[in-house]
Amino acid sequence: MYYDHLLVRYGELTLKGTNRKMFVNQLKDNVKRALIPLQGYLVKVKRDRMYVELTEEADMEEIIKRLTQVYGIKSISPVIKIDKKEGLIYQSVIQLAEGFEQNATFKIDVKRVDKTFLYDTYELQRNVGGVILKHFDHLTVNVKQPDHEIKIEVRLDAIYIYEEVVAGSGGLPVGTGGKTLLMLSGGIDSPVAGMEVMKRGVTVEAIHFHSPPFTSEKAKDKVIELTRILAERVGPIKLHIVPFTELQKQINRVVHPRYTMTSTRRMMMRISDVVVHRIDAHAIVNGENLGQVASQTLKSMYAINHVTTTPVLRPLLTLDKEDIIRKAKELGTFEISIQPYEDCCTIFTPKNPVTEPDFDKVEKYEGVYDFDEMIQKAVENIETLIIDRYYKNDKEQSTDALIEDLF
Repeated sequence: MYYDHLLVRYGELTLKGTNRKMFVNQLKDNVKRALIPLQGYLVKVKRDRMYVELTEEADMEEIIKRLTQVYGIKSISPVIKIDKKEGLIYQSVIQLAEGFEQNATFKIDVKRVDKTFLYDTYELQRNVGGVILKHFDHLTVNVKQPDHEIKIEVRLDAIYIYEEVVAGSGGLPVGTGGKTLLMLSGGIDSPVAGMEVMKRGVTVEAIHFHSPPFTSEKAKDKVIELTRILAERVGPIKLHIVPFTELQKQINRVVHPRYTMTSTRRMMMRISDVVVHRIDAHAIVNGENLGQVASQTLKSMYAINHVTTTPVLRPLLTLDKEDIIRKAKELGTFEISIQPYEDCCTIFTPKNPVTEPDFDKVEKYEGVYDFDEMIQKAVENIETLIIDRYYKNDKEQSTDALIEDLF
């Protein structure tokens, strides 16, 4: 069956009022970016839904796959668009039913937005069902649990006929909720945290702390690949890679061994606080989960947060680990995250880290050395990469980076 359009249904943005146009326009931009460099389509936007017109050269399956990853889309359906003529309706549903298996059951579902149409809802259901039964004696009607449900929408501009409804990602269009800085490690949690906030319309830039030679290039490549997977859904992402070796070595020289983990995270937070203001973002995001590891108790979070007044978002705070793993698998980051390349948070982990750090002791240990100059040096030597779905670690120029400014 040849479908000439894709019907794209909006998610939560249908609830928006006077600012709905802004959300819809952002979604259109995101859809156009997601479909580059595919051919054979034209995106058309209306207030209550979006249509993607297809030509015969269009790769419909690939287009649908990419649309399901765009936040703000509730569902997608391949549809046949026809003029509001009775004969065309019958012709189209017959073509659709020709693909049904032997002894299959079906149901006709009609949604009539145009109340001036020739037939009302029940008349059209009855007429279309009768035509199918007349042409296919191996098909029967089952209104409760049909094998196939043919949907007919009589709208003001045309009639749309379809059967399949493909679930989208929901949420809000990325770019409608401000900007954040994601603290991206190589673990399971932080990529999921980034996607959770982006699903709420937030744009993300990422920051990663790299400590060569204690952490290898493989660990860095792992984070780049995680960023690339995120970029498949939301477009190019800037990844800021911080040289953290000297700071981490100094922490281990002057801070009590049980407190090095706390101080390490405080230094990361101080650097993130500088970067978040430089990129004009409004919050820091991390993958912390309450009670999961030693540094993720309430007292630890208090001690770490104390170095910044920037809001810190923790979208995974109360989730079970199993839920986070499930989300990582759905996102496609899980297999990358479990690769055995250590990040800087694990290489110097003390045998017995403090889980309930005394804030005064943290300040005392760090107070024996002025870390400001080292923090400034680390910030000045940040390496920034623009990562998109086509990014290659051999530094080949990628497609999305070339067109980033078009939107």
